[in-house]
Amino acid sequence: MSEWWTYSLSDFLMFSSRSYYRLIALYNEALWPAHLLAIAAGAVVIGCIAVAQPKTYRIAALILAISWAWVAWAYHLERYADINTAGPYFAAAFALQALLLSFAALRPRATPPARAKQLVALWFAAVAVVAYPLLALANDGGWTHAEVFGIAPDPTVVTTLAVLLAWRAHWHLWLIPVAWCAASGAILMELRVGFAWLLPAAAIFAVAAGLFSRRSKQAP
Repeated sequence: MSEWWTYSLSDFLMFSSRSYYRLIALYNEALWPAHLLAIAAGAVVIGCIAVAQPKTYRIAALILAISWAWVAWAYHLERYADINTAGPYFAAAFALQALLLSFAALRPRATPPARAKQLVALWFAAVAVVAYPLLALANDGGWTHAEVFGIAPDPTVVTTLAVLLAWRAHWHLWLIPVAWCAASGAILMELRVGFAWLLPAAAIFAVAAGLFSRRSKQAP
């Protein structure tokens, strides 16, 4: 029996890049035109970051909670689990994050952001809601492979990072989004997807920006 350290992630992947994007295409086909509603919800989240008030944080957190719950069930449990045995575990993690965001929406304690951090968060959200679906074109997949906020996990997670950064949310709300960025980024790298670096880079940048802003406030 080979030693466990000789294995790589590719030894555990049970699907190819073709199967992965075929799943996304069928998922998009089944849900269209719900994408229009999802993009509108993403635009509302961007507006909430721009206004940056406790009330708008509650609205953004509620939209994110619904999005995470939907992705947990419709994507991970109903579809992704068919090609990846880790799908149910991902669904459980996304459902847990939906609950955490729901509690955050009910009892908002976040701090409104400084102007510089607000601009960074707006840029994050715009990339996730507007630019992320366009990556399908860069990947030669066409619109059928577009990943949309509130429907696909990756843009939903990046948008969540934007909201958490904007309002200096508690650390426990960061754990699952950052973990997903690492896991999804690793899978996409093994599938040889050109933009696989985007998710890990977004997580690192968001965490670094959050830590920097905290140190700035604590500095005399």
